[in-house]
Amino acid sequence: MVDIVEDNNEYLIKTDLPEVKKSDINVTVENGLLKIYGERKYETQDNGRTYHRVERSYGKFERNFNIPSDADGTKISAEFKDGVLLVHLPKNERQNLKPSMLK
Repeated sequence: MVDIVEDNNEYLIKTDLPEVKKSDINVTVENGLLKIYGERKYETQDNGRTYHRVERSYGKFERNFNIPSDADGTKISAEFKDGVLLVHLPKNERQNLKPSMLK
């Protein structure tokens, strides 16, 4: 699941990635496209457990987003905490100025 939130300074993309390791996630920007991709690995050790239902999806995943024209794709940052990937996409500095400051 993905949420995209905007304020005066940035776009924030929140992606739920429970039980995915930070090392299995990649975030790139190329040609105006923000790409989040990685892999949720299936647990191979069952320790004698019997699975009655498996509804989570496993394997490789990828989501792509067009970078808005008022955003600066060169200053992107990301953090991963508690199974949630937060991608910060700052707006261009000129977009953050008040109209009276643009004279």
